[in-house]
Amino acid sequence: MTVASAPTAVQLDTIATLDDFDRLGASWDDLVRAMPRPSPFLLHSWLAAWWRHYGDEATLAVHTARRDGELVGAAPMFVRSRMGISVTGFLGGSLSALADLLLAPGAGPAAAVELTRRIAGSEPGYLDVHGLPGDSRLAEALGSSIEVRQRVESPVLDLPDGWEAAYNAKTSSKKRNLHRRRRRQLGELGRLDVRVAREPEALVAALEEAFRLHELRWEGRPDGSDFASPRGRQFHRSALVELAELDIPRIVLLTLDGRAIAFHYYFAFEGRMIVHRLGFDPAFARYSPGLVNTLDTIETAAAEGLTRVEFLGGAERYKVELADRFDPLCRGLGLARGGRARALVRAELATIDLRLRLKRWPALRHLYVDGIAPLRRVAARSRATPGTARDRRG
Repeated sequence: MTVASAPTAVQLDTIATLDDFDRLGASWDDLVRAMPRPSPFLLHSWLAAWWRHYGDEATLAVHTARRDGELVGAAPMFVRSRMGISVTGFLGGSLSALADLLLAPGAGPAAAVELTRRIAGSEPGYLDVHGLPGDSRLAEALGSSIEVRQRVESPVLDLPDGWEAAYNAKTSSKKRNLHRRRRRQLGELGRLDVRVAREPEALVAALEEAFRLHELRWEGRPDGSDFASPRGRQFHRSALVELAELDIPRIVLLTLDGRAIAFHYYFAFEGRMIVHRLGFDPAFARYSPGLVNTLDTIETAAAEGLTRVEFLGGAERYKVELADRFDPLCRGLGLARGGRARALVRAELATIDLRLRLKRWPALRHLYVDGIAPLRRVAARSRATPGTARDRRG
């Protein structure tokens, strides 16, 4: 009789330097591709670029699990001080969409348990993680030690039969006529073209157009994305070039007489279109250039063979109309150690709950986003230093 041998115990390590993290290379990306919802925002090149640009005054704390020398699990974490308290979060910060524990197929529960213990640590502080999927492995492993709040609805559209079939199924003839009318109206203003940037040189140029349109779109309005800030631009330029080597980024531009009036920046990853950023020139808002460009972008992605669209954002009307379902992204807080840490967690949770309640009142949201925009623009101009470009993030 053959007796099955017990699985080898996992060996744990914590990586604290970028050089050591770089040595993981392809083995790290193999874990990312094995995720139930693979996230390009956890790829090694994306995280390394983020750390180089946003890791100042923080400590890298990437926990790994190996079995017989093979990487079978990882937790992409870092630690930063907040009000004198150590706060552990996912590498990528607020950009860590779909972040979770990384586990190889067949890694077994022991790897998740041991990685979770490493995250918990022993020093005073707490855990604050963004972008958790609804079925998060980390949240399941932590149980009652973490409180999870839904933050964005994250609509999902499946394209098993291609874009045309999905589009006809999801939209009425009246809606499709409206889309055609908007495209025709834009075409009456000049030559309307769609440009798809996929090669590195074209992507670099398209990204600069995306920055310009993003600034126009959010001028005088609250924009917490950091996408077009000086540091944000540096990070995205670096990450784009590195991901382009893996043939992952795409930027689709809608141009009018050769000038971009809308952009849609997404990642083609593991058969999915993962939406990253989109925007348009508000001077053309009445013609819905952002929607027209999004429809063109999904058609482009489907033609490439992608069979799912992960919008990863809120429940804007056009997304809801196209979506098959919602797979929300969440924020988790917990593992508070010490009185001050517990107080900060309670305060953060109370703030999130308040925002969720306010979100249900469209009038208040409209006032915040649009009603006081003129006042914010005046304040921004008054803060601007003569002779320098002012920050137009709002």
